[in-house]
Amino acid sequence: MNSVITGTGSYIPAIVKTNADFNQERFFSDKNVPFENSNEVIIEKFKAITGIEERRYAKDDMQSSDIALIAAQRAIEDADIDPEELDYIILAQNFGDIKKGTIQTDILPSLAARVKHLLKIKNPNCVAYDIVFGCPGWVEGVIQADTFIRAGIAKKCLVIGSETLSRVLDMHDRDSMIYSDGAGACIVERKENGKSGVLSHATQSHTYEEAKYLFLGKSNIPNTDPKVRYIKMHGRKIYEYALNNVPNAMKTALEKSGMAITDVKKVFIHQANEKMDEAIIKRFFRLYKTPTPENVMPMSIHKLGNSSVATVPTLLDLVLKGKLENHEVQPGDVIILASVGAGMNINAVVYKY
Repeated sequence: MNSVITGTGSYIPAIVKTNADFNQERFFSDKNVPFENSNEVIIEKFKAITGIEERRYAKDDMQSSDIALIAAQRAIEDADIDPEELDYIILAQNFGDIKKGTIQTDILPSLAARVKHLLKIKNPNCVAYDIVFGCPGWVEGVIQADTFIRAGIAKKCLVIGSETLSRVLDMHDRDSMIYSDGAGACIVERKENGKSGVLSHATQSHTYEEAKYLFLGKSNIPNTDPKVRYIKMHGRKIYEYALNNVPNAMKTALEKSGMAITDVKKVFIHQANEKMDEAIIKRFFRLYKTPTPENVMPMSIHKLGNSSVATVPTLLDLVLKGKLENHEVQPGDVIILASVGAGMNINAVVYKY
């Protein structure tokens, strides 16, 4: 018995915000002091480090549950299943639904419950709940779906990752250029005597020192209301944390699977920062004293930015649907899904396609 991804879907928002669109913003440091460099210099350095050229924002009338619904519908259609047969709807998110023009989180009811309602599912035994686990939330949802299936309490699960980070940005913070909106989803099904599916996984939470690497704080602009808070991060600490821990988590998962490093064809890693992701992959293969294979890491961050829980499922959907140039997955390929986020959580799934 294996847990197999039988369908994928994603929603890439229509509004494109390029780096040049940030030229008119006023950036301040976390000390509320304007930067000496011009916006052009700041943006150029930002692009060199993160690889981000543009990002996507949801339309004003769309919230996280709306775009989650679209991704879910596409995954359901791709898997060709009846939504009434779903045992679980697991929705990874971090900030709930936020109406444009406000920063108030709305998670009553949960986003998973909203998606189930919008799908018009009547089955009360379809359990819908949210995961708040930072950027690794969708990967953790896949891990939970696999656990339910292996425990014999589920046969079909819908796992969604959806976020509208554009609603919690401080536009006076340079880090605001990293974040974007998006949604991705998959169907995980129980298959008897299958040769494909989830082989192993690993998850860790580091909270002793790392619990506040990502936090909510006031705007960087001087004399702002301290009660109004936006997403903030200690970028350097998160970068170092990721490099020191993600490769080991991937190694743990791979060793549990029984697969060799030479079996790994693709690594679908959270699209957080191009330079960081490249460094993580190099360190991972270095653990096996193996050169990093060419084209092993698909990337979507250049055009889509960092949409948190949505990056990995969106990237997977793009590759499986043949929409990412020079990347494909063939039957029998072993892939790794990996993520890091919230400043403290990491996980990895080894999967045979």
